[in-house]
Amino acid sequence: MALGRFISFEGSEGCGKSTQIKRLCKRLQGTGHDVLLTREPGGTELGECIRDLLQHAPEGEDMTSEAELLLFAASRAQLVRRVIEPKINSGAYVLADRFHDSTTIYQGIARGLGEEIVSVMNDFAVAQCLPDCTFLLDISVAEGRERIRSRSGGEEDRMEREPDSFFEKVRVGYLELANNNPERFVLLDASKSADELELEIWGNLNKKYGVGS
Repeated sequence: MALGRFISFEGSEGCGKSTQIKRLCKRLQGTGHDVLLTREPGGTELGECIRDLLQHAPEGEDMTSEAELLLFAASRAQLVRRVIEPKINSGAYVLADRFHDSTTIYQGIARGLGEEIVSVMNDFAVAQCLPDCTFLLDISVAEGRERIRSRSGGEEDRMEREPDSFFEKVRVGYLELANNNPERFVLLDASKSADELELEIWGNLNKKYGVGS
């Protein structure tokens, strides 16, 4: 049995990752592929508990950057070993709403923890399980903010409440990361319509892997 593929989606808040992952899942399933959708933090029972602590629980409001890094790594380590690796080995396509690149950018750059410690934590959490392809949906901070406000109804989570300066660092960091890893990253203009983005993503994936018409 052929190995599956691991496709991750990255970008700042409000970029439209979740919408595009669902659309890609539908297309892949329509051409006969087994597909798993997962998200970070989360994707396992343990990961979902960590997700609540990181995003919503009042106990997480005074969380240090170091604790945040360790919690993301814990969620990811569980997800890789219990879910992602077995599904890839079974021949499935795994579509991830965020993976290790998010930690590189959010904790390493925007939180200022630095490349060295974040790289060590990422390597420990994921081992050899890395995405085959990463779609980066790039959007301005202002437009991302507006989308967040529209969808949240004023109930933003802990991360979404960060200031614009934080998300400017996130955006610049992602663009630099994509520029340094052109063999894996596909950069997309997330200000385009959802339909346009869907076609671009499908075209890129079909070109890379021949996923179907």
